[in-house]
Amino acid sequence: MQDDDHTPERDGRSDVERLVDRSLIEAGPRGKPLPRSHVQRARSVESYLQAGVRPRWMERVADVDRGIAGEKRRLERAYRALQHECGSDRETFARRWRARARAWRFDWLNELIEEHNEWYPVERRLPMDPRTGDYVPVGGRSYRRPVLGPEWVLEQFPPGD
Repeated sequence: MQDDDHTPERDGRSDVERLVDRSLIEAGPRGKPLPRSHVQRARSVESYLQAGVRPRWMERVADVDRGIAGEKRRLERAYRALQHECGSDRETFARRWRARARAWRFDWLNELIEEHNEWYPVERRLPMDPRTGDYVPVGGRSYRRPVLGPEWVLEQFPPGD
């Protein structure tokens, strides 16, 4: 059988596709070696930022911080509105505020916080403290963000009984 069976009409490939296939075959199984500078370049936050790309951990931290700030604003509005509604009846306010705190949902934000807590130390390549078996603190404090719930709401906005 001749090469006539592999004409553009028969195999459906364009001239460019055949040219690329031919060059891949000629290059052999190894391809071209990477330049030494690419292999030895350290990946750092600075290099990501210079390239205009934010690492995922950095985006996630910003999303978590914005989410928490947004929830605090929403809670503050609800807190003030309930205070206004209850007037001087502090006992009613405290009972209703606790019920509202138990009902407040943080599902999407807590998922993001749990993702942050799981992946941040890996993505940042944090070193381990051999004495504690945990990752070293970042800036003197734990990288972990607390999962939000009724206790957090009442800590931020106490019912004031």
